[in-house]
Amino acid sequence: MKRLIIAEKPSVAQAITAVLNIREKKPGYLEGADVLVSWCAGHLVELAAPEGYDARYARWRQEDLPIVPGPWKYEVIEKSARQFETLKRLMRRADVSEVVNACDAGREGELIFRLVYDLAGCDKPVLRLWTSSMEEDAIREGLRQMKPAAHYDALGQAALCRAQADWLVGINATRHFSLLYGRTLNVGRVMTPTLAMLVEREADIAAFRPSAYYHVRLDCGAFPAESERTEDRAEAERIAALCGGKEARVVSVETSERREQPPRLYDLTALQRDANRLLGYTAQQTLDYAQSLYEKQLLTYPRTDSRYLPQGMTEKARELVAYAAAALPFAAGLSLPCHPRQLAGKVSDHHALLPTAALRDHPLDALPAGERSVLTLVAARLLCAAGEACVMLETTARLECEGVSFTARGRRTVHPGWRALDAAFRATLRSREREEAADGLPPLNERMTFLPVTASVREGKTTPPERYSEDTLLSAMENAGNEKPSKDAERRGLGTPATRAAIIEKLLKSGLAERRAFRRRICLVPTDKGISLITVLPEAIQSPALTAAWEQKLREVEQGALGGEAFLKDITDMVRELASSEHPVRDVHMLFADNRRAVGVCPRCGASVVENAKGFVCTARCGFALWKKDRFFAAMRKELTASVAAALLKEGRVSLKGLFSPRTGRTYEADVVLEDTGTPFVKYRLEFAEGRKQK
Repeated sequence: MKRLIIAEKPSVAQAITAVLNIREKKPGYLEGADVLVSWCAGHLVELAAPEGYDARYARWRQEDLPIVPGPWKYEVIEKSARQFETLKRLMRRADVSEVVNACDAGREGELIFRLVYDLAGCDKPVLRLWTSSMEEDAIREGLRQMKPAAHYDALGQAALCRAQADWLVGINATRHFSLLYGRTLNVGRVMTPTLAMLVEREADIAAFRPSAYYHVRLDCGAFPAESERTEDRAEAERIAALCGGKEARVVSVETSERREQPPRLYDLTALQRDANRLLGYTAQQTLDYAQSLYEKQLLTYPRTDSRYLPQGMTEKARELVAYAAAALPFAAGLSLPCHPRQLAGKVSDHHALLPTAALRDHPLDALPAGERSVLTLVAARLLCAAGEACVMLETTARLECEGVSFTARGRRTVHPGWRALDAAFRATLRSREREEAADGLPPLNERMTFLPVTASVREGKTTPPERYSEDTLLSAMENAGNEKPSKDAERRGLGTPATRAAIIEKLLKSGLAERRAFRRRICLVPTDKGISLITVLPEAIQSPALTAAWEQKLREVEQGALGGEAFLKDITDMVRELASSEHPVRDVHMLFADNRRAVGVCPRCGASVVENAKGFVCTARCGFALWKKDRFFAAMRKELTASVAAALLKEGRVSLKGLFSPRTGRTYEADVVLEDTGTPFVKYRLEFAEGRKQK
């Protein structure tokens, strides 16, 4: 009997077959003496579309909402049908006694496998291969420690709940608000609250009014000192005139040691943030590079939300530190003490991101530029995290001049610790982030005076909140609903590390947000369409805190503390309430200006039908369209014009002369009657007046 191992991607299947020494290739799988290895190539199965439950759902109609499937249906993704059939055939082979789920070790990998397994009708025993690395040793260890699939049932339930919740909100809210406002409004369980944060930030910037403030600065020769801030310019000028040319006396000097501890290792979100800030990569680019490095066995599993290592990995980390130091040119000549025990802490399903031991034999220069940069970031972070604290002396001196108090501050580094490696790394960046210089104060004591001092007024202005970059938006998504999280607080964020990049990209592709440059910084800003959408949506669907609470409940489902039915009931109750009680915002036409000329009303949903390059389409995207190149009109050598479309929409028919007959080569007159079948392609038929027929 044979064991069937199913990986998520072909590259991962190849890594497994290399460990098992399997070389016989077959269409869609590899076969050994007692093992078959195949792959899913990503998602093969998805939740069925609404019309998969009832043909009437092909039309968007308010009376059909909410659509709440029961039971849920699934369908094979058309482009993946061949590989699904391969897996289905392999699962049903008489000589296959058990199946191994070797998809990526996380929520999404669990869902990919289980949907294929269930839709294929397989009931054979399942084991789970769970590994954080594609290194051969890690795969061998994972194969030795496989557990029954039931051990991961809660994870699978959470994955399915997440997909079903997204379907319920996306399908029902999108249709409801599109029908309500007569235009397509894309709404998503996580996408919409993320957009709401962008819109709120833009509103804060628009409402901001700068105000001036003033400091009086004393030049004491070797250092400056400043007064407290005032908003009264006349008062600042009075103090400057009073103190100019006078004596300043040191009243107190306080010096304290500040230890800046090494940063924590990367999880995916922290890596994406630094890659965006330091390298200019989008969150999706960083995830793609990290995934490729994982499949090349150079990086551990990227979709992790942990920034620590388990206790048992600390000595392994010492070895990896040595490999990383040897691989990074800018680390040469630096003292790099290694304290791997400080890397240990609470770990979720996967430990923090690490380079693998393969870094020892794989030169960074051999990698494509994007992968090389991301791997360098991870390796440099490992060296910093395992290093020593940066120790600084911070001095605060208080001076008095003519009864006015002034403060001077200085900072001096006495032991750079991990900052030495960090500075060496940043020096290699093309457009590097520069930190403010840490200037120390000269030796001061309470008996010192300075005469004469120069006094001047310094003006400043308050600044508005900064627009979100992908770096800061990822941080906001991570901490939504938990404004001031402690270092080890349970995160209640929007989405997961694995999904946030896709959420940002979906906002951009749907035209709800865009990337725009402000002062050499690429920011994410809502479009007019995005702002209008948030304006008309109720708080329940756009609240980051509420969505973060849902994500926390999903985490509880994953941990077995909450049943999936309870989670989905909350989501279902919300979409039922939306569909039954929401009323449109007044004067909405002012929010959604549409310059396209309407030719009529959609017979399916009542929204406007407008003309575009290819035809006449419903603005609510319910699926209704009259296509200009329809074969019915082309065969009769007649053009579907705006006037013809308008008549069809208004009366359901239009009388046309000069219709060409391919059979006789002559023209004739007839009524063209519209027959809407509810499919993407409507049908037409001809009717002839009494005594008139096709010639």
